[in-house]
Amino acid sequence: MRKTKKALALLLSASMMVSMAACGSKEKDTQGNAGDPNVEGTKTPDAANEPAYPGLKKLSGEVKNDYENYIVPDETVTLNVYSQLANYSGELQGWFATILKNKFNVVINIIPDGEGVYDSLMQEGDLGDIVIWGSNGSKYKKAIEAGLLYDWEKGSLLQTYGPYINEHMQLALEANRGLTDAGKIYGFGHNVASDPSSYESFMYTWDIRWDLYDQLGRPAVKNLDDYFDLLVKMKEICPTDENGKETYAVSLWPDWDGNLVMYVKSMVTAYYGYDELGIGNYDSDTGTYYDCLADGSPYLEMLAFFNKLYQNNLLDPNSMTQKYDQMMEKMKAGGVFFSIFDYAGADAYNTDEHLAENKLMTALIPDDARPLVYGMNTAGGNRVWTIGAKTQYPDLCMAIINYLSTPEGRLTPDYGPRGLCWDYNENNKTYFTEFGLTCHNDKQNTMMPAEWGGGNFNDGGNQMNNTTWSENDVNPETGERYLCDLWLSMQVEPRNETERAWREWAGTSLRDDYAATKNFKVAPATTMSESDQSDDLKIVWNQVTKCIVQYSWKAIYAKDNAEFDQIVAEMKKMTADYGYDQCLEWSLNEASIRNELEKPLRK
Repeated sequence: MRKTKKALALLLSASMMVSMAACGSKEKDTQGNAGDPNVEGTKTPDAANEPAYPGLKKLSGEVKNDYENYIVPDETVTLNVYSQLANYSGELQGWFATILKNKFNVVINIIPDGEGVYDSLMQEGDLGDIVIWGSNGSKYKKAIEAGLLYDWEKGSLLQTYGPYINEHMQLALEANRGLTDAGKIYGFGHNVASDPSSYESFMYTWDIRWDLYDQLGRPAVKNLDDYFDLLVKMKEICPTDENGKETYAVSLWPDWDGNLVMYVKSMVTAYYGYDELGIGNYDSDTGTYYDCLADGSPYLEMLAFFNKLYQNNLLDPNSMTQKYDQMMEKMKAGGVFFSIFDYAGADAYNTDEHLAENKLMTALIPDDARPLVYGMNTAGGNRVWTIGAKTQYPDLCMAIINYLSTPEGRLTPDYGPRGLCWDYNENNKTYFTEFGLTCHNDKQNTMMPAEWGGGNFNDGGNQMNNTTWSENDVNPETGERYLCDLWLSMQVEPRNETERAWREWAGTSLRDDYAATKNFKVAPATTMSESDQSDDLKIVWNQVTKCIVQYSWKAIYAKDNAEFDQIVAEMKKMTADYGYDQCLEWSLNEASIRNELEKPLRK
């Protein structure tokens, strides 16, 4: 086994340099070959031979089409995982790290994306061992052109060490092949589906404190004005949270802002069903594109809605500066009444303690809203699993991704270690153990046993932050979906009287079934990937989008309508000076491409 290491210089922010040891990176050999998997003569795994690297061994002798036949290094290996989706930096800790250590004898070192990180890694010529992309667009394609991603078909790597993927994800693999002119498979996209006829679970569930809504007599909520009036009344009857701090209707966070302010553009998606695209929103029903800064645009409408909440002391004043985790702590303490997202609403608030107090967050969708739900995609999404070309352990990387693509590997990152937190019963259906249900209901406060790494369940999870199968796909081992809300074992009696009242009102026990009764929209799944931008456009794009985000936050915090209008006018002028029209032209072209792909799929 090679013991040499190669240092990766990583620029994690404009002011801080962090060096990571790339234990899986390959040094040049005596012939000057840099370990490029596309160069003939480079060692690669072969199904008929022993693994390419002598430190690795097979568990079962002859390689079979069985995902349990993974490989284990004799000595612990550190793998660098560059993930553009991660919100975590450094060595993975906790129960998920323990699982990977036990199964593969690996330590995972996560390198999150940040300002300058991608450029530094590209310049170094080494992206790490496992590489997870937030998009299959220009950065991903640039890495392929530079020869920095591993060809999964080279030396039968996929067939030998990714047998479950190879057998069950052929459409997703072929979709990846078609992303570039190279004609090679470098990975697959997230949320793969085996059945294209359905759609994902609803993310835009409009969760609200139903116990407070019940106290107020359940007033009709037709539109945003009605929702605003309801939130005003909620604060009147619940002015402080469990810690004695002031409550707010909504609490935002800037961590996930991109081309636009995330929560604002998502409010457009939740209310009108228009998806984010470029510097605006796109309607999959018609192919219409809505420029975010056009007069009367949906984006500006929702920006004004959040400013209205702020002016009426209903928006958390720390929204612009806090982190996502800080917002979640407020939600769990009852300091927030409303979230358009399931994961930041009911999923966070409905702890055993709150349920015991007859409190509940659950869905209340305005009558006029048309929340968007995403179609299932057998080709996978745009967040791609890949392997770095310079890794010393392509077989080990493939085996890990293959495990995460199996039913057990798909369930485990969401719900914890099998046996400890969940398992299959005598009828081959999925169920939570008592401890596992506690973990699921209160991830932040449930502590894991020491033998599983200790710490709380949430912090010990899969911080690589990507999925393989869609949670709404069917687990072939049970016939149930991976999503626990839909397990037969979870269809239980109401957990308190408030939930019983909601079920009677909604006519169902599930938020998804309730949302499906509303006038929702479906965005068809396609193979679209983001088009390249010229170097000049990238400069303009960064200036324009940075300005939009900064001035959008300023507008949210405007003290009155006049100041709001003034800030929006300044934003329009500044972005126009930067070259807004160039960004709009690119976005309109993207909308045209998407429209052509979706036309055959519209019902």
